[in-house]
Amino acid sequence: MKILVTGANGQLGSELRNLVKNHPQDDFSFVTREEVPLDDLAKINQILDQYNPDLVINAGAYTAVDKAESEPELADMVNHLAVAKIADWVKIHDAKLIHISTDYVFQGNSSVALTESEKTNPINVYGLTKQKGEQAIVKSGADAVIIRTAWVYSIYGSNFVKTMIRLMTERNEISVISDQIGSPTYAHDLASAIMTIAHSEKWNSGIYHYSNEGQISWYDFAVAIREIANLDCEINPIPTEQYPTPAKRPKYSLLDKTKIKDTFAVEIPKWEESLRVMVGKL
Repeated sequence: MKILVTGANGQLGSELRNLVKNHPQDDFSFVTREEVPLDDLAKINQILDQYNPDLVINAGAYTAVDKAESEPELADMVNHLAVAKIADWVKIHDAKLIHISTDYVFQGNSSVALTESEKTNPINVYGLTKQKGEQAIVKSGADAVIIRTAWVYSIYGSNFVKTMIRLMTERNEISVISDQIGSPTYAHDLASAIMTIAHSEKWNSGIYHYSNEGQISWYDFAVAIREIANLDCEINPIPTEQYPTPAKRPKYSLLDKTKIKDTFAVEIPKWEESLRVMVGKL
């Protein structure tokens, strides 16, 4: 199988690259933002024609949530219009697509884990552009698996875990939001799930949810990072109102993973286990 991965240098792209050795039967190509600028729509078809993949794993995205509020056109170009182009190519060439979306397509006013059929209603520009990307894939009729994920972290790139470790090393005291609830995703686990789906004998297109098991706040996450990294820093829980950001965040975006587990027999580790593994690698 010829597999093309976009966003090669991102957290997920880097973790996918690490799994190539486990799949010698596949022909992988990894393309970076420079090689496939997703804000250059004319170039997307050229690149896809050049590689002519059987499967596209679209791990590239505009993910600067706060910056998107002041760059809505660019965010829309990358997260929506480019995705539409990829989906159309996949449909025309009878290929498959695995596309990564986000929990931020939800409003965040639920109190139970969100299933794939829950109504989307994003409250920030980033979430809106990702919602439009999902809708474009569905409209195209492409044979696609859309995976919504949340709070992604990895040994690669910049993310909450690495930021917390840095801040707790530099400071005696920090404050972290305690009233936004969800579950983090170790990019290595998500990459493994993607490979399972890519090679599944019962490929079922549609929307799926994936994050690590468990339910926590950002504050809980920070406390766990401190304990596992063996750091000495006081962490104060604060409400969202005390930490204003350009983009609103959903208060509750815990994802229900029943569908992906039942359909593809994906095993999902608990968030604490995965955090220990990641911090150990650092």
